[in-house]
Amino acid sequence: MVLYSVLLFGLATVVVGGIYAGLAQELRDQDVSRTEEMVRLFQPLEDGPIIGVPVEVEVVDQLAVFEREVNQQALDQLRKYAFGALGLLFIGSLGVGWFVAGLVLRPVGRITSVAREISGTDLSRRIELEGPDDELKQLADTFDDMLGRLDHAFENQREFIHEASHELRNPLAVIRTNLDVVMSDANADEEELRAVGEVVGRSAERMSRLVDDLLTYARHGTRTMRQEDFDLVELAQDLTEEFSAPAEAANLRLAIQLPADTLPVCGDNSAVRRAVANLLANAVRLAPSGSTITVSADRFDDWNFISVADEGPGVAPENHLRIFQRFWKGDRGAARQDGRSGLGLTIVRQIVESHGGRVDLASDVGRGSTFVLWFPRSINSPLPP
Repeated sequence: MVLYSVLLFGLATVVVGGIYAGLAQELRDQDVSRTEEMVRLFQPLEDGPIIGVPVEVEVVDQLAVFEREVNQQALDQLRKYAFGALGLLFIGSLGVGWFVAGLVLRPVGRITSVAREISGTDLSRRIELEGPDDELKQLADTFDDMLGRLDHAFENQREFIHEASHELRNPLAVIRTNLDVVMSDANADEEELRAVGEVVGRSAERMSRLVDDLLTYARHGTRTMRQEDFDLVELAQDLTEEFSAPAEAANLRLAIQLPADTLPVCGDNSAVRRAVANLLANAVRLAPSGSTITVSADRFDDWNFISVADEGPGVAPENHLRIFQRFWKGDRGAARQDGRSGLGLTIVRQIVESHGGRVDLASDVGRGSTFVLWFPRSINSPLPP
């Protein structure tokens, strides 16, 4: 504010001073009493009567003195009014500077106040500055865009942490359960130990590849998608063997229905294994004791599919779409009790759709659930039924 006032007052002082100096110089340069016209006006005519009063040189000098006094009084009056105007202008400049400074700096104050209220855990606030599209409006809009990008980045980070914890939980549970089963059996022979070792090895390898994928995802923001040929029948057999120990520990029977020939799929073997493992983990957790979980695989036209069916509580028809939404947990009390994150089925859908496939759900309350993962045998395969 003081800066605006000083600049305005200084400019006015220069202008008024320039006017005063110019007028003073102009009056000094124009000595009207000494001009030829003035002298000739007061001199007698050569021919004819005298017009006016004869004037001697002394009269002209008196006129010059009078003229200087008049000019000096005019300059004095101008100087007095100029200083008065400058004083009033200084007071006015303070008010104008205060108003203009407040008007100009008000957007800056809003930007500052919003920036102070923003924390690393709440980036939902926005400046939303209104007004003309000037530099401050553009600055506020740029700041809002930056906050949006930061908010998106923090949200991705939170989702990544949830997904990483969820994805790592399944293979760790398989390893722990199989080891618990074999260690609790004092009569376990070499063949049983070897079988458990193979299951643990596959789970450890799957977890190692998962960690690599998650690290790549953390660096680049996108998951790596491998392209390789694998067999759904072999995948179903391996996962059924891996989850046999957790199913047995929960007093569940794990059945498998597979065709005699292979079901080739081109895509990311590890990712599809994670998708089916998520379905099996959900079934083992939710199925009632003494029930059966059935893993099936087959083909239909140009599509191969693998399904997981359980006899659990089921899903109401109105929730068939919601169940695939991120962080949707249905009964939140039960979800908190068993540690559900609400990400498993979201990950399943993302993996299948990234392969050009589709996830179907057949379920109702109290009648169990059947999840079917469809995979195209070629890129030109029509939609599954």
